[in-house]
Amino acid sequence: MKKGIGDIFTQRFPDWAHVWKPGLGPRGGHRLKAAARNTIRLAFVSCLLFRLAITGFAADSASTNVPVEIRVDWSSPTPVISPSGSPAASAGTFNPAAVGAAGKTVLLYREQDAAGTSRIGYASSKDAIHFSVRSQPVMVPKADYEKDGGVEDPRVLKIGSTYYMTYTGYNKRDAQLCLATSKDLIHWERKGILLPAYKGTWNTKWTKSGAIIPQKINGKWWMYYLGTKADNRDYMGLASSDDLLHWTDATDQPVLPRREGTFDSRVMEPGPPPIINDKGILLLYNGADDNLVYTTAWALFDKNDPRRLIARSDQPFLRPTTEWQRTGQVPNVVFTEGMIQNGKQWWIYYGGADKFVGVSRITISFH
Repeated sequence: MKKGIGDIFTQRFPDWAHVWKPGLGPRGGHRLKAAARNTIRLAFVSCLLFRLAITGFAADSASTNVPVEIRVDWSSPTPVISPSGSPAASAGTFNPAAVGAAGKTVLLYREQDAAGTSRIGYASSKDAIHFSVRSQPVMVPKADYEKDGGVEDPRVLKIGSTYYMTYTGYNKRDAQLCLATSKDLIHWERKGILLPAYKGTWNTKWTKSGAIIPQKINGKWWMYYLGTKADNRDYMGLASSDDLLHWTDATDQPVLPRREGTFDSRVMEPGPPPIINDKGILLLYNGADDNLVYTTAWALFDKNDPRRLIARSDQPFLRPTTEWQRTGQVPNVVFTEGMIQNGKQWWIYYGGADKFVGVSRITISFH
C-alpha cells in the first residue's frame, strides 16, 4: 500500500504520532478545530523536514532510526590557505588531507600552477586554524603516470609508524589512484598505481580518491574509492588488500547506489579516511548533482562487512555558501578530504572552488 507523508512521519517518529494523527495520543488533537490542527501539522512537518535534511534516512526502508547526525558548529569565514606568489601555487591551493603529528595539525594539499600541473604542498598549525606553509612542496610529478598533470587530491592516514597517502596521478590523459608512504610526512616513497584506469570490474574509466579504513576487517584492509562507469558518472567502489600495497575490487558493482535528482546524482566520491566504531564505518563523501555543485555528506557501512550500506544522508551537511567556495577555478565546490578529532568534535578540511582551503568544526552524533 502506498504511504502518504503522514504515515512516513508517524513510522519514523512514533512518539509524535499524536500530533500528526489526532486521537492517537494522550493530547488527542480531535479536540482541536480543523484550522488549528492544520497549523500544527504544517509546523510539525517543517521541523521534521529540517531534521531529515541534516540527518538522513536509513538505507533499510524498514528501519525507523537514523544512526548518524552531523552538525556544523563553526566554519572559517575566509580561507585558511590561499594561492601564493609562488609559481607552483599560483592557480590554486586546495583539497587538503589532514593528520595530527607532534602536537600539530599537518595539511597535505594540492597546489596547482598556471599550466594546470599539481604538486603536494605542506602546511602545519598549532591551533588547527592558522597555518604556516612550507616553501617547497613535498611531492612533485616524476613518474610517467604523473607527467604534466601532476599529483592530486591526497588522503593520508597513519598505520603503525608509517603514513600512507593515496593520491591521483594524472598525465593529462589518464587519472589513476596511486599510493606513497612516508615516515615523516616530508619524504615520500611512491608505491605505484593501486587501481589502474580502464581495468576494473565495473569502473571502466578513471580511478581516484582512495579512503582507507584504518584497521583490518576480517583479516583484510579495505578502501573506498571513486571509479567512473561507462555512463560517465562517478561512483563509489570498494577494494581490498592483504598488505596495503596490492589492491583488487571487492565488489562487482558500486557500493553506493545512484539516486536520480539528488545532491549526489552525478558524483559520489570518498572523502577522508573513515571512522570505525561499534555503530559502523562512517565515511564522509563528496557528492555532486547534475549541475556539478559539490557538497559533503555521509554514509554508514557495516563494521563487519564494508560492502553493506546501513544508511546515508538524504541531504549534505556542508554546502558552498561563501564567495570563495562559489567562485574560483571550479565554481560551487566544497570538497572534503581531511578530518581530525578534537575531543568530542572534529575538524574537517576541504577545498573551496578548487582554489582555496577551508575548515569547519563539526559534531558527530551516533544514535
